[in-house]
Amino acid sequence: MKEENKKHKQIKLSLETDNNVEEYVNFAITTHSPAEFVIDFFRILPGLSKAKVKSRIIMSPVHLKTLVKALQDNISKYEDKFGEIVVKSDGNSPKFNLPDDVLPN
Repeated sequence: MKEENKKHKQIKLSLETDNNVEEYVNFAITTHSPAEFVIDFFRILPGLSKAKVKSRIIMSPVHLKTLVKALQDNISKYEDKFGEIVVKSDGNSPKFNLPDDVLPN
């Protein structure tokens, strides 16, 4: 193989700020099939009994696992700088009663 074919090509990434691509979410549901993972992101507001999917991400298992590793790395760096992220397990966190038919697995 030629040396120039072995080099990685750089991809320039950009964020379209004029299309409102950012979305605040505070709840996610993950499901999967043999071929893909689906992550639905929601914003749940106090006092409302409905929430619409704000964004749906569909990824292959390999890409999802790569994302998980990147998230773990970022969480570690965040906690090194700002301290441990505490996830409450004291029973005081909100409970959501989701219908069984919306979750395929």
